[in-house]
Amino acid sequence: MNVLVLNASYEILNITGWQRAVCLIYSGKAEVLEETDLFLCSPSTRIKLPSVIKMNYYIKKPRMAVPLSRTNIFLRDHYTCQYCGRPKKAYDLTLDHVIPRSYGGETNWENLVTACRVCNVKKGNRTPEMAGMRLAKEPRAPQFTPSIQANFREDWGKYIPYTIKTLEEVH
Repeated sequence: MNVLVLNASYEILNITGWQRAVCLIYSGKAEVLEETDLFLCSPSTRIKLPSVIKMNYYIKKPRMAVPLSRTNIFLRDHYTCQYCGRPKKAYDLTLDHVIPRSYGGETNWENLVTACRVCNVKKGNRTPEMAGMRLAKEPRAPQFTPSIQANFREDWGKYIPYTIKTLEEVH
């Protein structure tokens, strides 16, 4: 079970396992903001497992770029072909360079999209304009790691920025 970890300023730090979260709580480094209905039991103790914890001190965290990966692009695009708009399973999807590499297109967030096999073959080694195709949305680097969107739980709602919640509702 995953636990949402917030900084002392209530910004998202990361998602961790319940074991690490319990260690942070009992060492006095974090406090529980939300609990689940599940219990951790020992011979002498019974506690509810945390769902959201907040660090008791501020952790300075540099802004890290979201890693460019196949999975993160699929998550950003909600496993939907950006040309025909149909949702697909991961094994039915490919990555497409909007501007082909042969035309100088780079491998980055702004030039990679999720495409189904049929649309990728139809587009071929051309730009969408040359192929007479349109993108559903302009590709951009995500502001938050897509795995937070993928792991989103309802009890985290008031701690997750609006943009992540709306992305998850669409998915």
